[in-house]
Amino acid sequence: MERDVEIVEVGPRDGLQTESVQLSTATKVELIRKLEAAGARRVEVASFVNPKVVPQMADAEALLAALPRSDTTRIGLVLNERGAQRALAAGIGQLGLVCAASDAFGLKNQGKTGEQSLEMALRLLALARHEGRPAQVTISVAFGCPYSGDVPHDRVVEYARRLADGGPAEIALADTIGVAAPGEVERLVRRVIEAIRPLPIRVHFHDTRATGIANVWAAYGAGARSFDASIGGLGGCPFAPGAAGNVATGDVGYMFERSRIRTGLDLAQLGEVAGWLRKRVRTQE
Repeated sequence: MERDVEIVEVGPRDGLQTESVQLSTATKVELIRKLEAAGARRVEVASFVNPKVVPQMADAEALLAALPRSDTTRIGLVLNERGAQRALAAGIGQLGLVCAASDAFGLKNQGKTGEQSLEMALRLLALARHEGRPAQVTISVAFGCPYSGDVPHDRVVEYARRLADGGPAEIALADTIGVAAPGEVERLVRRVIEAIRPLPIRVHFHDTRATGIANVWAAYGAGARSFDASIGGLGGCPFAPGAAGNVATGDVGYMFERSRIRTGLDLAQLGEVAGWLRKRVRTQE
């Protein structure tokens, strides 16, 4: 199906990681298959992190082993070498790396300052290249930190430029706690696009202050063509107090399709998947 923009479905990982219920591996497999059937072509399926910290993701290897073959790109979040090795051994299609734009958030999330998390991401990019596997990097809290407040745009642009030199497939800017506003999004996205051109940019927004969809539209106007979204608007961050859910895949898809911008998604099917998942999360299976 023709697409003008790409919607990266992050529900199976970012959407489920903060839910109190731990869905079974079989249910996660069914969720991912339903999302792919609805048109998702990149899906963040798991994170390879300490299961004691994020128990909802403890079955990452089992999930990858249970998923049938597909032409969909399946992404696994990793924060360090051990996580990357686990993901590579499990056969993940693309590594999702993280670099924190804030020292305070980096220390809470990865036990590293922003600079140290950047250096880690560069090492993991080199590892991915050595293994012949693509990797992308998300700059977290690019628009604001729950612990230290505003994050300087200059720092985000500098980090993006240095990460681009490491050869990622793309760089994403994440509004991890949902503090961004459209004007700010447009300014920062334009600056980062200019700094990393021709490398593509992706954006990731939370809807904490009901500005998520407006921020997606602002990022599109600034030149972004790849957008994270979560089925049913599920998600948050266990290390970001107050962070509400991600922008909902159905809402993002509707906005673009209604604007005659093709997403390749079947919105009716997505609505059915959201209802199906909501029942399982509410009933805790």
